[in-house]
Amino acid sequence: QVQLVESGGGLVQAGGSLRLSCVVSERAFSPVGLGWFRQLPGKERDFVAAISWINGNTKYADSVKGRFTISKDNAENTLYLQMTNLKPDDTAVYYCAARPSVGGDYTTPGGYVYWGLGTQVTVSS
Repeated sequence: QVQLVESGGGLVQAGGSLRLSCVVSERAFSPVGLGWFRQLPGKERDFVAAISWINGNTKYADSVKGRFTISKDNAENTLYLQMTNLKPDDTAVYYCAARPSVGGDYTTPGGYVYWGLGTQVTVSS
């Protein structure tokens, strides 16, 4: 069973930085891609960033371009999200997700099969 476990969330002041990590538990699992999404209570889960597990190509939501960086360590089966210049609007629960095959829109939750339980990021003004 593939499990994704996020860590690294917390409380930070506006302008600060955090680095989120997501460990993929099953080493035999080679996803096509991994992504980060975020969600506020009662709201839809929004795309943040995605990365190809194969060639490292990345894509970002416009709201985080230039501030967030997605990266991966294939040897450690770990996904990262480096967040800088954080804003109060970045406050949300952040989820990592994995897609085992191509197909579907990787900027939407429907493009992913496996999900972590999330980690809370709170940015104070």
